[in-house]
Amino acid sequence: MRCLFFVGLAALAGCDSEAATDGTGAAGQGGAGGGTSLQPVVTELFPAAAPLPGETECKVVITENLPSFGANHEPVCTPLTYPTNPPSSGDHWPIWAEFRSYTLPVPRQMYVHNLEHGAVVMAYSCGADCPEAPLAFEEAADTFGVDPLCAAKPNGAERSRVIITPDPLLDEPIGIAAWRATYVATCIDPPSILAFLEDHYAKGPENLCTEGKDPNDPITGVTACDDQ
Repeated sequence: MRCLFFVGLAALAGCDSEAATDGTGAAGQGGAGGGTSLQPVVTELFPAAAPLPGETECKVVITENLPSFGANHEPVCTPLTYPTNPPSSGDHWPIWAEFRSYTLPVPRQMYVHNLEHGAVVMAYSCGADCPEAPLAFEEAADTFGVDPLCAAKPNGAERSRVIITPDPLLDEPIGIAAWRATYVATCIDPPSILAFLEDHYAKGPENLCTEGKDPNDPITGVTACDDQ
């Protein structure tokens, strides 16, 4: 596997250790308590995996230590845009999605709220061209295991704060997000997917595992937004 590290726009080093540093010892982690004065840290990986259909190479780009772009609550159905793709923070709706897998897209305005609660959102835009993508995400979530904070809830969550969803707004086939960190890829690389989940799980400003809503539920969901 080849990889390159960057801080902002400046190249730092070649790849022997696969660990970028911003010079502070924090390894560019985009956690809840970090400031916004440091430059984002970008790591490029070139795993020995086949590119997804329509792609020419297998490339993974991980961006950490992103700024916090806000966390205000806006009314449900308010259209919002985000400066990173996938979103890594920002204003969002006051409701969030259940922590599970979806076959229909979860609105970004909902899942950014999940990120604020420390979730990791695993998304894909390649649809039927990459049925292995949600399967790889499921495997990573299963390997990661159950969050004790979620398991302690009355209904005993079967998995951690992970959402798996289609997202047609992604620029790349694969896009994974946590609070102030993103992962985009043109291929499926299980080791780096699991590593991102392990590194960035529960890093939101609110460490919560509370029941969310199904965005596609005809009664409690937000499908009515489509009619506005």
